[in-house]
Amino acid sequence: MLNFNNHDEITLYGSAFYSFFVLFAKLSCFCDPRNLKKNADAVIRKDFTTIQINRIDDIKYQYYTVTTVLNKDGDSDAQVFIPYEKGDNISDIKVNIYDESGKKVKSFSKSDFGDFANNNQGTFYSNNRVMALSYTPTQYPYTIEFSYQIGDENTIFLPDFVPFRSTNVSLEEAQMKIINKSGIELKTKTYPSAYNYTAVSETDNAGEKTYIYKNVPAIDNAFLLPQPVKILPKVSFALTKFNLEGKQGNIYSWSDFGSWYYNSILQPVSLSTPAIKTEVAALNLQGTTEEKVKKLYQYMQTKTRYIFVALGIGGWQPMLPDEVQKKGYGDCKGLTNYMKTLLDEAGIPSYYSVINSGSSPVSFDKDFPKMGGNHVILMIPTEKGNIWLENTSQQIAFNHLSYNTTDRNVLAIKKDGIELVETPVYTADQSKEKQVLKINLNEDNSISGEGNFSYTGIQYDNNLSLATMSPKERNETMKNLLDLLHFEKIEMKNFLNDRDNAVAKFDLDFKANNYSKNAGNSMIFRAVPIYANNVYKAEENRELPFELRQSFEDEYEINFTIPKNFKVDELPENVTLNSEFGTYKLSFIKNGDGVKVNRAIRINKGLYPKEKYNDYVSFRKKTINIDNSKILISKI
Repeated sequence: MLNFNNHDEITLYGSAFYSFFVLFAKLSCFCDPRNLKKNADAVIRKDFTTIQINRIDDIKYQYYTVTTVLNKDGDSDAQVFIPYEKGDNISDIKVNIYDESGKKVKSFSKSDFGDFANNNQGTFYSNNRVMALSYTPTQYPYTIEFSYQIGDENTIFLPDFVPFRSTNVSLEEAQMKIINKSGIELKTKTYPSAYNYTAVSETDNAGEKTYIYKNVPAIDNAFLLPQPVKILPKVSFALTKFNLEGKQGNIYSWSDFGSWYYNSILQPVSLSTPAIKTEVAALNLQGTTEEKVKKLYQYMQTKTRYIFVALGIGGWQPMLPDEVQKKGYGDCKGLTNYMKTLLDEAGIPSYYSVINSGSSPVSFDKDFPKMGGNHVILMIPTEKGNIWLENTSQQIAFNHLSYNTTDRNVLAIKKDGIELVETPVYTADQSKEKQVLKINLNEDNSISGEGNFSYTGIQYDNNLSLATMSPKERNETMKNLLDLLHFEKIEMKNFLNDRDNAVAKFDLDFKANNYSKNAGNSMIFRAVPIYANNVYKAEENRELPFELRQSFEDEYEINFTIPKNFKVDELPENVTLNSEFGTYKLSFIKNGDGVKVNRAIRINKGLYPKEKYNDYVSFRKKTINIDNSKILISKI
């Protein structure tokens, strides 16, 4: 055990172990009055963390968890692993496995753990490591008791305290205790649940802060659920003075932290070379700032590739631009720093920008500065607005951010501090799919045709993976994507990734069987051949809000040519639907020997209250039903 010299600390952990053995008496029935089994694949019985801050460069963590896994889907929530960096002091590792009756069936120690590089992204360099234990359960439920201690010199990374981080996990009790003996001010901020999902209790006793969650039900992984971070409360912590691998600084404000970041992390690796000067000069940059940046960016894309690198000052310092220039690879930090150096040589100011990348936007708190973020991009201010560069992709368009980095703020690192800057938000008009289809209806109930497709905004992102596929892979992808149709053949042609304008385009030739149905001397067929056939289910007891994460718009023009010996007999009525979630229109025009169908749908992003969920489901069900409107043609 760590020598905390604190009687209460020993009492806490003694109580934890006692409670653990008591709970086994009722584990088999598991009849908690707050129904912790509801929606749960695993139940965190105990999650106790003690953090003791001794000095600016000495922090110790003690972890103790007990997790009951109810079924196979809960195995991933009870994985036993210890992330660390070389030099960290790990001790007192204990793992016990118990069956449903509380009988111990297996014990493990440090020697049973494997030791691996802590990254799953292929070729990389990293000081980050993970010790992991492989355990294959033989029956359910089972319980894992896991404890260890770890010491670290880095005091900049104090973890947030949240009940859990994923869906379908419930919590009986979690406790975080922080013992601050360093004499350094510890800042804290509690963020309540916006939906009153649960609350944290707090005590402060002579420099020891204790936070507790109890009996938190699982969040069901419901359709359109926001990320748990947007539902649950959390407590954040930050020392006003910190250490990161020998680099000490303060974080009283974003300005203070930004100056330290610039001088300690970025400035030492912001070094150009004669070779970099030569390569920029060879590009003979001309025109506006935007034209120069585009030429440099697309040049950088052609000569680099992404790999993960976690070396240098805790994995936060980029590779030297000279290394990226010579080796042709880097991670988001290294590639962004290299691109920044190219721009510096061209006399164009730019800012290394730290961001929280993810499908559901999460921003930094302007009133609570602390180390954070999981990705880096580049911002270039111009008179026409900011240019944003995602430097890890060889395919993504110039000045285009994917949906993982839009609609949130960044920490733009400047010499005199940090500026929090908002990234762009794509409107529905900017995130558009356009389909133009020419379809021949055949008397054998098949259709043959061709289509022109284009995508912008987030819909460009959704199709960017096609750029790296072979023709065969593209055809298979489209066949699976458009499986509403029974394809006899499908061929994608003329794929274009327009990296100047962030547009993806392609053509399709196809033949599909069983599209129409015979009804005596008539044929009936669906008005909209290609659409999203999602399943929308009402929820009478929806417990949480729903999130439409992106705005988008689809515009379809469908031109049907009917067989020569047929005539158009019946067309559906034109339809317009309006709601707060979006709009939908479907219209029909007789067009010579055929029918022209126009379809448009627009969806408005937003975080909507649970009371409106069934209204949204109703709106989307109506759009799908109308997409299934039938056209009747008859023999002449």
